[in-house]
Amino acid sequence: MATGNKPFPKMHPVAGFALGTTSAGIKTPGRKDLVLMQIQPQASVAALFTQNAFCAAPVVVCRQHLSTDVPRYLLVNTGNANAGTGEQGLVDAQRSCQALAERQGVSPQQVLPFSTGVIGEPLPIEKLLAALPAAVDALAEEGWADAADGILTTDTCAKGASLQYQPIGTEPKVVTITGISKGSGMIKPNMATMLGFVATDAQVDSELLHRALRLVTNKSFNRITVDSDTSTNDSVVLVATGASTVVIDESNFEEFVSQLEKVFIELAQAIIRDGEGATKFVSVVVDSAVDSEEALKVAYTVAESPLVKTALAASDANWGRILAAVGRAGVDNLDVSKVSISLNEVLIVERGGRAASYSEAAGVQAMAPEEISISISLNRGNTSETVWTTDLTYEYVRINAEYRT
Repeated sequence: MATGNKPFPKMHPVAGFALGTTSAGIKTPGRKDLVLMQIQPQASVAALFTQNAFCAAPVVVCRQHLSTDVPRYLLVNTGNANAGTGEQGLVDAQRSCQALAERQGVSPQQVLPFSTGVIGEPLPIEKLLAALPAAVDALAEEGWADAADGILTTDTCAKGASLQYQPIGTEPKVVTITGISKGSGMIKPNMATMLGFVATDAQVDSELLHRALRLVTNKSFNRITVDSDTSTNDSVVLVATGASTVVIDESNFEEFVSQLEKVFIELAQAIIRDGEGATKFVSVVVDSAVDSEEALKVAYTVAESPLVKTALAASDANWGRILAAVGRAGVDNLDVSKVSISLNEVLIVERGGRAASYSEAAGVQAMAPEEISISISLNRGNTSETVWTTDLTYEYVRINAEYRT
C-alpha cells in the first residue's frame, strides 16, 4: 500500500563496490534473502547503529569488528533478525563472518553481518552458509537492483537512490553516490526494522566520512517515524571506495555533504512512502522554535499521535487532535496565542483557536491528497525542523497482527 508509486530509479554503479544477491531460503523458499557486498581495499567505511539496548547479535559483532579492522565485506540476510537470540545468536553471526572470510581470504573482522526479520527466532545458519558461494558468484558492480530486493521484509517495493555530481574544480571528474534502504514498520531509527547501505567512489578519509554520515543521517533516517518503535537491528553504512580519485577534504566537504544528504533523504522518505499500511505521506514542519530540540519535540509528538494518525487515515480534518498534541509536547512556557497551524497551506489554528478564515470544507479538501504537510509555527525562535511520517490504518494493524503467520 505504498504511497507515491515512484519507480525504482536508475542506479549508477560505484567503482570498487560490488553486490551479489541470492536465495538462502531463510524464511521463504526461493525468495531473494541473502545479499553480499564487496568493498575494494583502501576504502573508508563508516557506520551507525540502533540505540535499542536489546540490539541484535549482528549489531554487536559489527561494532566489535569495526573497532579492529576496515571492512571488506557486508553480509545481509532477511527473514530472521538474529535478535533476542542470546549467546547462540552471537556464535551464529561470528560463524557467518568466519565462513565468508575463509572463502574470500580476508580476516573475520573484515566482514560485517546484518540481519533483519523476525525477532527471537534462531538464525538458520546452515542455510545461510550454504548460500554463500552463490552470493559470491553473483557479485557485480551493477547488482544494486537485485540487492535492493534482497534486503526487503514487509516492504512492498525496493528503495534506491543514486546521483552523480561534478565537484567544483575537479572537471571532468564526477563523483557517484548510490544507495539502497529497507524498512516499512518498526520505524523510528535513532542512530541510532531499517537498513541502509550507501557507497560513493569519492576518496574520503575515515574521520570526514564519519562526520558526513552523522550529519546526513541526522537529517534523514533520524527524521522519520512510522510507529515510534526503534528496531533492534537499525544500521546504516557509508562506504567511500576512492576509485574516482576525487579527494574530499575540508575545502569541498560541505558540497559533498549536500549531495550525500539528497540520497539519504530520498532513501529515508522512501521508507515512509512504503510504511506498513500507509495511505498518506506526511511532513510535519515545525518552525520558529527556540532550538532544534524544541522543534523536534513538537514534531514527533504530532507525528506519533495515534489520534492524529488515524484522522489522517480517514482524511478527517479533526484539527483539534493536532492542537492537543502540540499542547502536550512539553514546550516550556508555550504561549498558545502565538501558535499557528496549517494543513496543506490551509490555516486552521491561530490566536489560540480556530482560524477565522477556516471552513470545514477547506479542511476536508486539505486532508484529501496522498501527500500532506502539517505546518506548525511556534513564533518564539528561529529554528525549523521537519519529520516525515504516515497515517495509521486498519492495514497496519492487520500486517502486524499477522506478522508471524
